[in-house]
Amino acid sequence: MADKVNEKKFYGPLFPLIGTWEGDKGLNVSPEIDSIERSPYFETITIDPIGDVKNAGEQTLVGLNYKQIVTRKTDLKVYHHQVGYWYYDKAKDEIFYSLANPRAMCVLAQGKAKQSGARIDYHVKATDGDKNYGILESVFLTANATTRLFEMSVAIDGDTMHYNMLMDLHIYKRDFAHTDENTLKRKI
Repeated sequence: MADKVNEKKFYGPLFPLIGTWEGDKGLNVSPEIDSIERSPYFETITIDPIGDVKNAGEQTLVGLNYKQIVTRKTDLKVYHHQVGYWYYDKAKDEIFYSLANPRAMCVLAQGKAKQSGARIDYHVKATDGDKNYGILESVFLTANATTRLFEMSVAIDGDTMHYNMLMDLHIYKRDFAHTDENTLKRKI
């Protein structure tokens, strides 16, 4: 869509997500066998519009696809590559967020977007065992590093994005709150 006014109306609360985002203030807090690892990172998230999608002739979603590439600052190696979608169901005023990562895990989370002035906040959640908004993982992950809860909050204010992500894991025979957090700037 060439006309930004119509594009903004079409994508609703998802419109502010569109663009290429870069951030170098990331912090990953993850479990180790007998300790906690705190890894600073930088990343690029590319979010592109895909138009609308019709489901069963009744539901219309608008969507964005995204790709997230995360590089550890300590060794400059990519250690996380994730793809997925943001969706908006205007009729129910709901947003959905899906992800697939190379660890053989997928999530479909549901939530809301709330506007306050120029700022928009997104919050999505998925739980293990929820047939609709849940978590799928390989047999290995279920046995060794299962995810019980996924929650993410994203705030966009102009050309700044900040997110907090929580994955409640059971790993190394203990529960662990794995988190990622970063602030990014829109480049395009």
